[in-house]
Amino acid sequence: MSGNRRKPPQGRGRRAAQPPPSSGRRAAPPRSTGPGPGPDSHGGRAESRRAAQQSTGGGGGGRRRAASASAPAGAEGGRRAGGPRGRGRGGPERKRFIDYPRANKYGVRRWLPSWKLILATGFGFFALLVGLAGIALWMVQVPEASAAAKQEKNVYYWANGKQMVVAGQGDHNRQVVGIDQIPRGMKWAVIAAENETFYQDNGVDPMGIIRAVGKMALGGETQSGSTITQQYVKNTFLDQSQTLTRKAKELLISIKVGAKEDKDDILAGYLNTGYYGRGAYGIQAAAQAYYRVDSSKLSPSRAAFLSATLNGPNLYDPAGGIGSAATKDKNLKRAEARWSWTLDREVAIGKLSKSDRDKIKAKGFPMPKPPKKATELKGQTGYLVELANRNAVAQSKGKITKRMLETGGYRIHTTFDQKKTSQLQRSVEKVKKANLDQKKRKVDKYVQFGGASVRPSDGAIVATYGGEDATKHFTNNADYTGVQVGSTFKPFVMAAAMRNGMLDPRLGKTQTDEQRTKVSPKSVYNGNNKVKLRDYDGKIWTDRDGKEWHQRNDGNKDYGRVNLRYAMQESVNTPFIQLGMDVGTETVKKAALDAGLSKDGLARTTPTFSLGTSAPSAIRMAGAYGTFAKSGKRSEPYSVSKVERKGQEIFTHHTKSELTFDRAVADNVTNMLETVVQKGTGSKAKALGRPVAGKTGTTDDNKSAWFTGYTPQLSTSIGMWRVNDQAKSQKFLKMYGVGGEESIHGASFPADIWTEYMKGALKGTKVMRFPKPGPIGETVYGDGASPKPTPSEQPDEPSDDPTASPTKSPTKSPTKSPTHSPTPTDTCTPPRPGCEDDGGIGDPGDPGGADGDPGDADGGTPGNPGGDNGDDQGGLFGGPTTNRRD
Repeated sequence: MSGNRRKPPQGRGRRAAQPPPSSGRRAAPPRSTGPGPGPDSHGGRAESRRAAQQSTGGGGGGRRRAASASAPAGAEGGRRAGGPRGRGRGGPERKRFIDYPRANKYGVRRWLPSWKLILATGFGFFALLVGLAGIALWMVQVPEASAAAKQEKNVYYWANGKQMVVAGQGDHNRQVVGIDQIPRGMKWAVIAAENETFYQDNGVDPMGIIRAVGKMALGGETQSGSTITQQYVKNTFLDQSQTLTRKAKELLISIKVGAKEDKDDILAGYLNTGYYGRGAYGIQAAAQAYYRVDSSKLSPSRAAFLSATLNGPNLYDPAGGIGSAATKDKNLKRAEARWSWTLDREVAIGKLSKSDRDKIKAKGFPMPKPPKKATELKGQTGYLVELANRNAVAQSKGKITKRMLETGGYRIHTTFDQKKTSQLQRSVEKVKKANLDQKKRKVDKYVQFGGASVRPSDGAIVATYGGEDATKHFTNNADYTGVQVGSTFKPFVMAAAMRNGMLDPRLGKTQTDEQRTKVSPKSVYNGNNKVKLRDYDGKIWTDRDGKEWHQRNDGNKDYGRVNLRYAMQESVNTPFIQLGMDVGTETVKKAALDAGLSKDGLARTTPTFSLGTSAPSAIRMAGAYGTFAKSGKRSEPYSVSKVERKGQEIFTHHTKSELTFDRAVADNVTNMLETVVQKGTGSKAKALGRPVAGKTGTTDDNKSAWFTGYTPQLSTSIGMWRVNDQAKSQKFLKMYGVGGEESIHGASFPADIWTEYMKGALKGTKVMRFPKPGPIGETVYGDGASPKPTPSEQPDEPSDDPTASPTKSPTKSPTKSPTHSPTPTDTCTPPRPGCEDDGGIGDPGDPGGADGDPGDADGGTPGNPGGDNGDDQGGLFGGPTTNRRD
């Protein structure tokens, strides 16, 4: 055999034949060359086994092993011992866990890792990454949505349903809508263009990221590689920084969100938080910004375009963007291409048929409307929003708070009529432009106007004028301002006299209505200037210092004995301050409240209370006069018809009318106010060309002037005053000389504005007449107006000329009870001032209000909007208050 022919190895030197030197440790004995055990066979079990195998084995195999065992001293053994990983000193070869540097390799190859080592290292690194990612995923929590993501705007609508304005806290124009309010075409346009595997992926798309990185590396189109879920996470929970840390957080949170949240909720969240350009965050704001429609009304064609704006609104808005690359032409070209491509993508993923796509493309690109200028709360809009917010809080009864409104997301449907609001603003501006010139007259500076128009049928506020500009003038002149209303308050005195009646002087002040005497418009009072004021029991009224009060008329005119219809027609003060005393000022206050005024706007019930020292707002005055227009049915003024949030209705206004005056009372007040327009101080309103009832009002020292009037369909109140609204300490200023007029009355500029506005507001509407009033009350005679003893003897009969010298004051003491006209023959013949239907047109100016302060009662002091010593007066819907002095 070949093994037997092989020669045994030969030694190559003396050193190889010698036994190894002792190292102090037990060395392995040399391997035996003989077949059996010998004195050197105790080196270990391994050598014993080999020896046993040699002794039992046969042939060349055993001899080869024996020959090999004797080789350590030879040259071959030396080469092995001197190799890179030799056994050394005859010991066995040891295996390493990581074979690096590599055994049995020389030179450069020794330092090149094997494929096994590379694979193992890669696998270990991947396992480490997976482990770290798992730990990070376990540790990371989905954070609260950022304030910017939660911040929404409120949307306000005109009465006809058109959007009025988007307003609210924060910088983001956003209104969140539910997935059901996002059309199918919008959903699939975004999915097709950005993330077709949205409903299958787990929140992240590794292949998408790889593709994006590859394209960017090759210089192709820049792509984010983000899924819709990742973009939703970025918009909702994170900032917009471009850092590795933010991106890592985005990936981890996206995985968690993708695993926990419903896909439709994620899609709705993304569409509600994405930025579409034109200041619009969210699909609802974008639909309004580009097409002036709600998101639910978007067509598939428009949706395909809006999906492009999510990819970069600056480059896709056809109106143009910022930079030379974002011109109108370039943007339009890009937008059309992206729109067409998106429709093709929808076909590719099976969400749009080819025929539908072809029809859409045949109609052409859906060109958006031009962008609106960001006017927001300028002009009258800010005042309207303020009123709507207050009324929404007041009506909701806790369902909506001011803080909740500031959070946003509400759809507030108002009662404001867009055309009437514009008409009222134009009317004010027209009269101002025609009459006021600050360059000619310093007194024309600081002139303010305020107005409101209310629908009597249900109390809806259809128009207001709050001032020149809500962003410059911060007081809403349509709401509470502290401005006294003067003689426009007299109808409430008359209503109290007809409804409740005069107090019986023989009884105390606590009397039932049955014990009182109801008053007729025919009742006669002394209309002379500065007559002595008497209490209900006939005693001369004095203040706590014992001073008498003598009320003056405008221009200190004497009218003699006049009936109440004529006194209303010419706005004579002395009859009404006395009537208020006879009825009781607290009773007058109750009538004013029942008509619709609020406690906040009413002054103390001093004698001059009946002449209009109170300061109700224009809204409240229009609403209260509307009660008379509606034959005694009061409806609370309101400005919000409905509020919604995220598709859910928060509340809807339900009109509740309350009968606070008998029809006869209300209709008689209306009839008296018709006389004011037809024959008296409100004659300018006759130009309306239809039945009108109204009243002028001017206050002491010519500090304010009003005209409040109504038709059956509409009640409007217009006020005018002077105040520097920018001054630290604000106070009302006199208006003598304003507009070149000697003095300002309700019959002047306020009546001009009222008439101009009502012409436009009622244009095209049916001409309606007021109900004919029924008989009411008894003809009573106030102090100094005793009944005539016979038709032939009329010692107290006034002159036909209201400006004539007054007749001699009666010498008789006042009667202890109202004296009634004994027979019909005691009445006189029109047009005498003391007669039933009397009242020629007198001085066009309103005779004015209270003559200042009746002693310490301090009832005639005009209201001060910025004073430091007054009671707080609330706005119409409980808004901010303004100080005034009673």
